[in-house]
Amino acid sequence: MSEQEVGLHWEGEQEDAQAARRAAAQRASLLDGARGEAITIANEFAEVRVVRVDTRNGSRLLIESPKSGQWVALDPIEMEALTWQNTATFSAMIGNPFGPLIPEGTGGIVVARTADGDDEARGVPEGGNR
Repeated sequence: MSEQEVGLHWEGEQEDAQAARRAAAQRASLLDGARGEAITIANEFAEVRVVRVDTRNGSRLLIESPKSGQWVALDPIEMEALTWQNTATFSAMIGNPFGPLIPEGTGGIVVARTADGDDEARGVPEGGNR
């Protein structure tokens, strides 16, 4: 076996690479619209960099984690929605790092366990509270 044949590959590798390239291009496009200097906020647990970016659809807040490379761009209504949440929502997000609180494709339907242990599907809007 030659050195060129040795390597780590996985199912979906090409799709992952394409998604990473798209995300990098989207982030670069957002940063082209940066307004003002970025602000870095950190403590012993996390560090984030925040910058306002202007897009053709209005302003967004680009929030990046330099450590993980994760980022999100939130519009004003998405930022306001953060104010509607309680601490349990944020605790749930922290308890499930690098994953969505509500998986895509569920249509916002969350399965909740009732007091007697039965599962009950409830319509909850994507992102949390009714």
